[in-house]
Amino acid sequence: MKKIVFILCLLFSFTHTKAQESYTVNGETVQLKTEVDGNLDLLWNVIDGQYRYFIRTEDGTIEELKNTKNPDTRKYQEEYKTTLNNLTQEYGLTADKVNLTLVSLKDYINIYNSTSDLNYSFEPRSKLQTRIGVFGGITNQPFIYNPNNTTVPFFGAEFEIYSDTSFKRHAGYFSLRSALEDDEFKYSATELGLGYRFRVINEPSFSFYGNVTFVTFTFVNETISYEDPSNPGSYISEDQSSSNLEAPFIFGLGSDIKVFKNGYITLAYNNLFAIFIENQGNFPTDFALGFKFNL
Repeated sequence: MKKIVFILCLLFSFTHTKAQESYTVNGETVQLKTEVDGNLDLLWNVIDGQYRYFIRTEDGTIEELKNTKNPDTRKYQEEYKTTLNNLTQEYGLTADKVNLTLVSLKDYINIYNSTSDLNYSFEPRSKLQTRIGVFGGITNQPFIYNPNNTTVPFFGAEFEIYSDTSFKRHAGYFSLRSALEDDEFKYSATELGLGYRFRVINEPSFSFYGNVTFVTFTFVNETISYEDPSNPGSYISEDQSSSNLEAPFIFGLGSDIKVFKNGYITLAYNNLFAIFIENQGNFPTDFALGFKFNL
């Protein structure tokens, strides 16, 4: 057992040593890791508990990216932005929005390297994007007992999260929808839903997708009528309210059609079927028309 631990320690030490190199910058010797390797290299390490970042140019010159405080104003001076601008301005890039963090610096240096060297390639960092939408439509509440197959109006809103790179076909959503009651169907419900969306077709101007709503939390108001046991032939009506949490796995279809830069008309056919709740005998009628826009 001791031999195994010893070997693992040796391997770890070797890996750790290979991952860093020693450099002398302004008379100071520092151990640095290479995060980006190109026309400009991004070097960094945690030294004495402080994150420090350096840029190495093609001729081997190393400059530290600094962000010191002005002793008079106590404000950060952001010298690193000037350093980056001096190194990259020939290609029209600006570091004005770059933060002194590994992720932000890596993105910026990668963009510079790919701009200055057509053979340089990198995988852009996946960024989460969001959309919000509003919609309205009609439904016959196919999972609720509806003897006359009455359709009622509903309206709602949706918040969608998706990636713009690696998983652009996939999205998660949180929805809120409220169905109204009718004179013939005394049932109204407000539903919160959490679900997943997969875009089968995902073009810039058009997408077609399938939805599955995993979890719902529903607030219900309904009027129940029953025969008065003390007066046969007459009926008593009672208003009842309830709520329930379910994991129904409800499936539906939808499509987004781009109408201007950040806006889409959305069409949906929801409540087609569910895995863990049963259709109550009526063919699903649940159509919605709405509008979405990117945040």
